[in-house]
Amino acid sequence: MTTWTQAARAALISGSAASALSTAVLSALGRRQSGSAIAPINAISHWYWGDGAAQVEQADVKHTLAGYLTHHVASVFWAVFFEKWFGERARRSDRDALIGGALTATLAAAVDYTITPHRFTPGYEMRLKWTSLVWVYGAVALGLALSARARRPADADHAMQYGAPLY
Repeated sequence: MTTWTQAARAALISGSAASALSTAVLSALGRRQSGSAIAPINAISHWYWGDGAAQVEQADVKHTLAGYLTHHVASVFWAVFFEKWFGERARRSDRDALIGGALTATLAAAVDYTITPHRFTPGYEMRLKWTSLVWVYGAVALGLALSARARRPADADHAMQYGAPLY
């Protein structure tokens, strides 16, 4: 069983993958929906600068760096749970990686938009349509799953190819 310390170490990788992929999706959706690829990332910095951060459409250190770093840390935070609860199985099975990623991202979204005070919500919902959040959290899920796939032991790939049981 994975310890919390092991999960935290592994989450540095899986959380970074989830952060990178979801940031790319945030940018693409921001460009499409509001004409600014950077605005949804800046909106995350509303944690520090208030809701006005969501109106900043150009990259700057104050909003963009703070927004990205906050998003990255949050992604790593949720990845700790992914690694603790699903990590070992996710590295052995694409199915388990996708299920684990989806369940973790669903939990993150539920917490972010139900019990979290407005000041600490992700913020990009101020710049994107609510339906777009499915794509953002889907990217988190996929980033977690792809990270597990990339860290799969070579013998697991061989076993999957030839139909051998993995556990």
